[in-house]
Amino acid sequence: MCLRKCCFVSDSGLIAFGKAAGSLESLQLEECNRVTQSGIIGALSNIKPKLKSLTLVKCMGIKDIDVEVSMLSPCKSLRSLTIQNCPGFSSASLAMVGKLCPQIQHVDLTGLYGITDAGLLPLLENCEAGLVKVNLTGCWNLTDSIVSALAKLHGGTLELLNLDGCWKITDASLVAIADNCLLLNDLDVSKCAITDAGVSILSHATQLSLQILSLSGCSDVSNKSVPFLKKLGQTLLGLNLQHCSSIGSSTIDLLVENLWRCDILS
Repeated sequence: MCLRKCCFVSDSGLIAFGKAAGSLESLQLEECNRVTQSGIIGALSNIKPKLKSLTLVKCMGIKDIDVEVSMLSPCKSLRSLTIQNCPGFSSASLAMVGKLCPQIQHVDLTGLYGITDAGLLPLLENCEAGLVKVNLTGCWNLTDSIVSALAKLHGGTLELLNLDGCWKITDASLVAIADNCLLLNDLDVSKCAITDAGVSILSHATQLSLQILSLSGCSDVSNKSVPFLKKLGQTLLGLNLQHCSSIGSSTIDLLVENLWRCDILS
């Protein structure tokens, strides 16, 4: 079920629908601005046992409220949670959803610039199944501490991690990823504070087999990273070096020549 720009749909309608739709597996709300956090909680508590995917996009009515989560029935069937560009959905809401949905494996929090390490940590700690895909694009308040926690808690299952635009993320996060992530094959650290040292760390991680790596906009990654990128190229199928101002065109040509099976964006 997808409700897009349904401006008259409110919490009561969503909750009533949740109670009636016992077989619903996927619910998507886009620009439904009368729906609040109460409606989302009610839907999660009532749509059972088959709801696997919940997507919220640009729902401006959602704001943090205090709710006693222990009084609510968890939604153990939910596997995928996407919350994109809902500015009112911040740390408190995220912590609550994490407690309500312990079996989540795919998380997309694109554009939630208000969330912090403290807000995301309860979700990471409550995910019992192990996270597989995590997209934190534009969550620019997050730091190396939360990436380290993510790597330690879910390094055995994590396959995709997108940190595009998280400008507080540094090489320290790559150390945690290199030490803990066993299955990671798609990593995006575009516009992060990554340097040549960080690329070196990734290249020396024996258990990593990256297939996709994006360093777009990492201005501190330079020509010095060539030997490290060559080493990573043993497994890479895609490499994004767009807007890497410290990497020269001749270096790109050299990489294209050496990494012949890897698609390189420059």
